[in-house]
Amino acid sequence: MYSGADAVTGATILGCLGPALSADERAYLAEADPWGFILFARNVENPDQLRRLTRDLRTTVGRDAPVLVDQEGGRVQRLRAPHWREFPPPLDQAAMVAPRHRDRAMWLRGRLIADDLRAVGIDVNCAPTADIAEADTHPFLRNRCYGTDVASVVAASRAMVAGMAAGGVLPVMKHMPGHGRAQLDTHKELPRVEASLADLMAHDFAPFQALADLPMAMTAHIIFAAIDPVAPATLSAPVVQVIRDRIGFDGLLMSDDLSMQALSGTHYQRAAAVIAAGCDLVLHCNGDPGEGGQAVAAAGRMTAAAARRAGAALALRRAAEPADRAALAAEYAALLAPAHV
Repeated sequence: MYSGADAVTGATILGCLGPALSADERAYLAEADPWGFILFARNVENPDQLRRLTRDLRTTVGRDAPVLVDQEGGRVQRLRAPHWREFPPPLDQAAMVAPRHRDRAMWLRGRLIADDLRAVGIDVNCAPTADIAEADTHPFLRNRCYGTDVASVVAASRAMVAGMAAGGVLPVMKHMPGHGRAQLDTHKELPRVEASLADLMAHDFAPFQALADLPMAMTAHIIFAAIDPVAPATLSAPVVQVIRDRIGFDGLLMSDDLSMQALSGTHYQRAAAVIAAGCDLVLHCNGDPGEGGQAVAAAGRMTAAAARRAGAALALRRAAEPADRAALAAEYAALLAPAHV
């Protein structure tokens, strides 16, 4: 088991190329010694294969390293049918469920997702998406959001986190300090938000402030001109300072994927800028060892502050509480049924 706050690893979370590790990958990951790993659809075939992969990833570093995934539901769902339940996009689910049952439906969603993940050795889910859905939020993000106002986003996020916790899975909220105003897809372009800091704090940043006690968060590749007119949040020391001091988040802060086209420069330059800005961890997802090697070299080892935050996050890992999965699934299905009011 990971020993806690004094355990200093590489300041990275790394992906792998396919459903099984090659000998070269094993050697690369052992040398890199990342804090954790992240999985994608290319890594997933069936439950038995996935259990072997998560076990082998941990074996490469010789410890119970966290294994992350984006299992949001909707199109961002790495474990899919026929082996796993399909979930609707979160914003669509909110529209399907009577208002008085929405928090319970989100709790059930989190609990069922956690059950799927823990069964195959995954213990961290990159959720909730605490960005506020706006009328002009880019379609790549909009229905991944939990609501269109601060209160609904916070309530749904709390319910999702509680459900996952009951199933033994830790959350990573995203995308700090708030992605909802972005009108471009950060996988392809760099959005720029011109709102004032006062407006951002009152609206976009407010869900993250309300959820600042959560253990982990992921940054947004967005320029907030009122704070830093040049660098996106992931690479901006002034924005990270707002996250820490104004929003009040003292948890483990990781970048969004280093390979997204919103960022520029070499992977070495990007990773170095992530750490210089004050993020704790660099996230490199595509598994390419050339790019990943640059990120590993630039990120170096975790700082003492990052190790403290990492230890505090992993100290929250728990075994899943006993549950009747069939009963939970039936209740969830009933809440989503058109006839349910």
